[in-house]
Amino acid sequence: MSETLPSPIKVDCRGIDVFYDDKQAIFDISMPIEDRAVTAFIGPSGCGKSTFLRCMNRMNDTIEGAKVTGEIIMDGADINDPHVDPVLLRSQVGMVFQKPNPFPKSIYDNVAYGARIHGLANRKNELDEIVETSLRRASLWEEVKDRLHTPGTGLSGGQQQRLCIARAISIQPEVILMDEPCSALDPIATARIEELIDELRENYCIVIVTHSMQQAARVSQKTAFFHLGKLIEMGETEMIFTNPDNQMTQDYITGRFG
Repeated sequence: MSETLPSPIKVDCRGIDVFYDDKQAIFDISMPIEDRAVTAFIGPSGCGKSTFLRCMNRMNDTIEGAKVTGEIIMDGADINDPHVDPVLLRSQVGMVFQKPNPFPKSIYDNVAYGARIHGLANRKNELDEIVETSLRRASLWEEVKDRLHTPGTGLSGGQQQRLCIARAISIQPEVILMDEPCSALDPIATARIEELIDELRENYCIVIVTHSMQQAARVSQKTAFFHLGKLIEMGETEMIFTNPDNQMTQDYITGRFG
């Protein structure tokens, strides 16, 4: 059997520190994140997983007193460069949050919103195509195609989260960040989202923060373990879960702390 070649690096984080006023939340984290793969961030609550995730689309910029130092190289450019427009960056880096947050609009308008504001479609038929393609990619089209003009908030929790994923991919991002996307969902909806993540990684670089080690083991190819704002260890998911290098990782995986 031929070996699978490693994916090219999509996001290269170098020496990232994050401060909230005088308090340091992230300490000198460097990691390469591969394209067309899922990288999972695991670790105890409050260890910096979500803070680090938000560095990749400069969401920390929106928090008063937050300061990020270090380089995050994406497609050859440092996204922390003052000349980089964060709005444009966020069109390349989609985000799916912990709690499904559809806009108070129709299902159609939820998905069409990004394409409209970023000028991705000039005519209605182009917009229709983006909406259908995005909903199909999010495994939601068959369930909603007859009620596109009803409110997105009327969907079930799992459907709302898939709608948010459709909204994220409608603007043709290159990276999708997911911050505990299943924590508010039941097991059946969670399984659907996990299947979807596995399908999407064929076309996207996906980074997921999860409190569920089982989920990380199921969906990711690479896993990074965080503790107290530091990256303790990162490697192939199978290795992290079966034969980690660091005793602290081992202790967390086996439930001795966290």
